[in-house]
Amino acid sequence: MIMGTGSDVGKSLIVSGLARAFANRGLRVQPFKPQNMSNNAAVTADGGEIGRAQALQARAARVPPSVHMNPILLKPETTTGAQVIVQGKRQSSMTARDYFRSRMNYMEACIESFHKVSGLADLVLVEGAGSPGEINLRDGDLANMGFAEAADLPAILIGDIHRGGVIASIAGTFDILPQSDRNRLKGFLINKFHGDPELFSEGLDFLENRTGTPCVGIVPHFAAARNLPAEDAVALEDILTTSEIGIRISVLRLSRIANFDDLDPLRLEPGVTLTFVQPGEPIPADSRLVIIPGSKSTVSDLVALRNEGWDIDLLAHVRRGGLVLGLCGGYQMLGKFVSDPLGLEGKPGRVPGLGLLNVETTLVSDKTLTRIAGIHVPSGAVVEGYEIHLGTTSGPDCTRPFALLGGRQDGAISASGQVMGSYLHGCFSSDDFRSKFLISLGVQASELRFEETIERVLDQLAEHLEANLDLDLILSLAREL
Repeated sequence: MIMGTGSDVGKSLIVSGLARAFANRGLRVQPFKPQNMSNNAAVTADGGEIGRAQALQARAARVPPSVHMNPILLKPETTTGAQVIVQGKRQSSMTARDYFRSRMNYMEACIESFHKVSGLADLVLVEGAGSPGEINLRDGDLANMGFAEAADLPAILIGDIHRGGVIASIAGTFDILPQSDRNRLKGFLINKFHGDPELFSEGLDFLENRTGTPCVGIVPHFAAARNLPAEDAVALEDILTTSEIGIRISVLRLSRIANFDDLDPLRLEPGVTLTFVQPGEPIPADSRLVIIPGSKSTVSDLVALRNEGWDIDLLAHVRRGGLVLGLCGGYQMLGKFVSDPLGLEGKPGRVPGLGLLNVETTLVSDKTLTRIAGIHVPSGAVVEGYEIHLGTTSGPDCTRPFALLGGRQDGAISASGQVMGSYLHGCFSSDDFRSKFLISLGVQASELRFEETIERVLDQLAEHLEANLDLDLILSLAREL
């Protein structure tokens, strides 16, 4: 099990790199994360959803993603509540307090999924969440030491030297854990190192003596990680503008933004300046295209969008001849109304949309979860991706669909052609579609091959870890079940 001294110390990235490195050695590798909290989800081949990080790790291991790789997925809907996904399927929406009280009820599903995954593997790489040092959460824990104890797993602790205080964070984590948990920590590694490792030798000696465990390696900062999908929306706070070259595509940073890795291929395009418009900022007037991304809570994000004044900016943008694209929840917001008769996102009711598309959406309890391919209607380009949404959308503008998917129409385009909406996530990963779409915006086609780029970076990451970690030692620490 790979644990961390805190969030965003690089657990997901290290597991991805280890998965590819050990797969390259000929081992059957499976990733696993018992409990994840993220609104970036991936649809599996068996029709469920898991955290995007586990899907990337499965890709790194060269195995198909499965719902059993992430049996509990929490998708925040409000500041105090989340949708609870169990083995790929939506079970309920719960407040944080209610989930906390009942979370041990989900341990059985975690163990069941873990054994299914283990049966397919020589090596299972288990990712923790946050930090095992949150001892106030230890009773009933599913994410870190609670699961490690239930599955009888050894663990390695990651510390992030880039944020400072790595010696105290590693030593402190060891110190505050009860002895039985501390005994599960068999080593530690230093991540995101800059400079000369020799200058850290004294700190390394201190940590090995203090913890009584070896350092399995010091991993220098891996700059190419920026080309891999990020799981946590916190990462978007560091990506304000990707460059100042080419046309500007602006993305609204919704409070419940979901599946924002849809935008990664655009971020890598040399002819595109991708700007994430943060709350409190106006939509840049020089935007050629404004994207309203997916949302875990369409109604509340629609209210927040208006509170930011972005609805006024969007109207002005369209009057100037600009284009708008809504993806999934963003598509729903573009219509005339969003109805929630069952109260899936709060109180039952009907709220006005932005009115930029002549369609209406009704939220329904059955979630659409599918991977699908088809044709982008305006360009004729092949496009593929996945759908993951609660809701159906219909109206006159649907007679001008965005795409034909599996023989049915998807999305809508306004009569002017300026406003578009689609339920298809991941569409920009299709090189032919992305190229033709950008050409229609006035961007010269590039040579970017997105999927090949991801594969190349995963291989580079594996080589990076091979060079800087003692993989033989890490493998020797793994325990046979």
